[in-house]
Amino acid sequence: MSSRLIGVGVGPGDPELVTVKGVGALRAADVVVVPVMDTGERGRAEATVLHYVPEEKVVRVVFALNERSDRARREAAWDAAGERVAGLLREHGSVAFATIGDPNVYSTFTYLAQTVAGLVPGVVVETVPGITAMQDLAARSGAVLTEGTEPLTLVPVTAGSAVLKEALAGPGTVVAYKFGRQAAEVAEVLRETGRLGDAVWGSALGLPEESVRPAAELDGAPLPYLSTLIAPPRRDGGRGGKL
Repeated sequence: MSSRLIGVGVGPGDPELVTVKGVGALRAADVVVVPVMDTGERGRAEATVLHYVPEEKVVRVVFALNERSDRARREAAWDAAGERVAGLLREHGSVAFATIGDPNVYSTFTYLAQTVAGLVPGVVVETVPGITAMQDLAARSGAVLTEGTEPLTLVPVTAGSAVLKEALAGPGTVVAYKFGRQAAEVAEVLRETGRLGDAVWGSALGLPEESVRPAAELDGAPLPYLSTLIAPPRRDGGRGGKL
């Protein structure tokens, strides 16, 4: 019988935003893996998972989650994590991997699954979708993500502010992930493209330290790394104007 690796999206941080299917997958798995940084502090995925499964079922695996400059160190961390999870799969029939947001949207699970597939022949890889930060921020701020024929563009600002500027020049809503460290650059790009007025940003959504603010209040100070921005287009055509 094939072993199963299930990537489970546990949402942006609020335990109430884990889907019923996600909770079921976490509880049904033999063990639940959560990613942690090498500094060891508890991350959002682990904190969320512990609302639904006992601590003794959770296995903490170190990842270089925010490592972008040292490729060798990053890939060594992926390899070590893959070996650890492969070992768990050889011991157990099913292993769930909890990831914030959705496992198919900028998730560490993608790299883990690729590594494990090469180490455990015949492993079945599945995913359970999760609520994303952009959906949660839209709900908490009242921002409408799309109307009618508008496109929706998701940009990781770690790719550079030029990528964000190009997206903002388009006709639809732009969502920016991981922009906290480049907050000053992002504010300037929003001004240049005329998108500052209706844009909103948020961090730590659903947590006690949550912040949801107009982008016009960005003062250039660095924000939490996982901050999210929504910049809607101008909608001057009235109800249904974008149909």
